[in-house]
Amino acid sequence: MKIIPAVDIKDGKCTQLVGGKLGTEKFYGSPVESARQWVRRGAEILHVIDLDSALGTGNNLNEIIEIRNSIDIPVQVGGGIRKYEDAKKLLEAGIDKIIAGTFAHEDYFNDLKNLKKLKNKFGKERLIVAVDSKKGKVVIRGWQQSSDFFASEFVKNFEEVAWGFLYTDVDVEGRMKGVNLSGIKKVVSATELPVIVSGGISSAEDIKNIKEAGAYGVVLGKALYEEKILFEDLLKI
Repeated sequence: MKIIPAVDIKDGKCTQLVGGKLGTEKFYGSPVESARQWVRRGAEILHVIDLDSALGTGNNLNEIIEIRNSIDIPVQVGGGIRKYEDAKKLLEAGIDKIIAGTFAHEDYFNDLKNLKKLKNKFGKERLIVAVDSKKGKVVIRGWQQSSDFFASEFVKNFEEVAWGFLYTDVDVEGRMKGVNLSGIKKVVSATELPVIVSGGISSAEDIKNIKEAGAYGVVLGKALYEEKILFEDLLKI
């Protein structure tokens, strides 16, 4: 299973939020330096999220491109990818995989059409669909708006156009108090495609349980930055 460090960017800085809420920010310096240090420590994939773009308050495209040009491991990028042009710009800039969030489910039929267009141009293997869940329901627009989709049902709608899914439980995200394992199991068992899990992971035991649930990988943010768990220890699991 892949251990994937997160570099979330807000106002040009490496940032972590609690539950996606503004006002809970904690900053950890330069995004580019953070990316480089994870590569030095053995990361095989990097997870980059543009928080400003996700929240509609700007973007950090320059920092994202600098990260891509500064490291030699795959980079997956999400946050605010709400239009075909947004995704196309990142993919043409050399981003290995994009994570389509609101873009993938605010208007199901139009978004499925756009994802098919991206698949035909860039290949299915470069498209991850985000499944952000709050109380079991998918949330959109930077986790600010609820939808009628259940997370475990939602994944089936996009299997034909996605390499896999990024499942985030917003209820536990950034709190470092453990995961909702039953929710993870429901999503992983609902699809044969790879599922990357994010949110609340705070111990090696969480990692082991997620691995046993069949996930492809885990994204880790605050728990790594606060050194609640050591990245090097997780590589041995």
